[in-house]
Amino acid sequence: MNTNYISLLLLLLLGLYSCSSDDDSGTMHGPEEEYSAGAADFSNYVSVGNSLTAGYTDGALFIAGQTNSLPNILATQFSLVGGGEFNQPLTNGNLGGLLLGGNPLPGFENRLYFNGSGPARLPGMPTTDISQILSGNYNNMGVPGALSYHLVIPGYGNIAGLQTGNANPYFVRFASSPSTSVIADAVAQNPTFFSLWIGNNDVLGYATGGGVGIDQTGNLDFATYATNDITDPDVFAQMYANIVSQLVQNDAKGIVANIPDITSIPYFTTVPYNAIPLDENTADAINGAYAAYNGGLVQAQGFGLITAEEVEKRTINFSAGQNAVVLIDEDLTDLTGVNPALINMRQATEEDLIPLPVSSVLGTLADPNNPQSVIGVGVPLDDGQVLIPSEQMHVKTATQAYNATIQAVAEQHGLALVDANAILTALSQEGGVPFDEFVLNDDLVFGGAFSLDGIHPTARGYAYLANKFLEAIEVEYEATLPRLKAADYNTLYPAQLP
Repeated sequence: MNTNYISLLLLLLLGLYSCSSDDDSGTMHGPEEEYSAGAADFSNYVSVGNSLTAGYTDGALFIAGQTNSLPNILATQFSLVGGGEFNQPLTNGNLGGLLLGGNPLPGFENRLYFNGSGPARLPGMPTTDISQILSGNYNNMGVPGALSYHLVIPGYGNIAGLQTGNANPYFVRFASSPSTSVIADAVAQNPTFFSLWIGNNDVLGYATGGGVGIDQTGNLDFATYATNDITDPDVFAQMYANIVSQLVQNDAKGIVANIPDITSIPYFTTVPYNAIPLDENTADAINGAYAAYNGGLVQAQGFGLITAEEVEKRTINFSAGQNAVVLIDEDLTDLTGVNPALINMRQATEEDLIPLPVSSVLGTLADPNNPQSVIGVGVPLDDGQVLIPSEQMHVKTATQAYNATIQAVAEQHGLALVDANAILTALSQEGGVPFDEFVLNDDLVFGGAFSLDGIHPTARGYAYLANKFLEAIEVEYEATLPRLKAADYNTLYPAQLP
């Protein structure tokens, strides 16, 4: 069996994808055209959101990524029509990762880079220590990891709350006080214009965790939620309306973005369901090992415990060539009370989504001393390593509800609205989307749109989104704004950065 599956996958599936096009990303304005803010006032622009606002890319937050953050790119264009200074809580370098009291903070790793065969983490000690609190006001209020309700919680930047999970290390670093909230610090700056992109994490943690969290629909007490749960749509609606009402209270204009279908991003589409290559002899041997399991399913059908359709769905069968991985599916009938060996197991289909990090363990041994413990073959992927269709439906249902709220609130306050859902979905369609002389698609590494973490955009991806934001602002506020050029923004950061 080929245990170096992911390197082969990247070489075979992720070829360099670019082509020229006479199309551009939107209406372009010539140098002779006079730019105008229209009815908007960009003199004090404040951005609010999560990692997509902060400039997170390649699995980390670092200076180069922050420089190419969506709001910083927008602020550069706004400066040509009266926009003021735009300050960001920059990290201390380009390595990524975080320290707390000089020690690496678990779960906050260095950035990824392309090592020639796939994404890899940069080695080295981070230099950004969150215990070294910044001072001053920051226009970029993007907090990686924040859910909608986190923005309104006092103390979300209190370092004392880190151990209990009640604080966010990124906000700890630049909160104006331990007792403040993200939205309070944003509103305190009295913005004349704002952008808001929040809600992605209200479903993302559930999805990236393989659906092991809880869909909290029907539970209005967000204090009981875990970060890998799905936020109740009514809670989201209340939080979102509250956030926007505070941002517009001094007649500020603004732009909001809806939530994309996260199940279409490279984090969930890069690893194929049939990721196991086998020769005929190995396939026959594995089938022999599963013969008792398959026979037990037939017996269970004979006792009327499961249907013929479920037997077919659960039967394990390998053959020469590429094979579907074996996984646990909690939606299957529980037969372990009759026979402990008949676990809820089946092979994957095209409808199952395998998260990107699973690629590093597929085809490897769960037990180094047991050659039959190959993960995805002899050892099924567990619940947290695959997003099955029923779990995907929870994500999609919540996303649709959130987007309905975002549209309604935008219309209520006369705000510009960016359909990020449609924009990012287009990237996943065959042929991708043109951006000047390039084409962006959702391929990992060389697609141009998504960074190496498979979730966050590249610098060029953020520039593409910025152009869409500028288009929406023009429509809503009768402005005339300059566009970004694709060639000015990279898609891969080198291992070595200044």
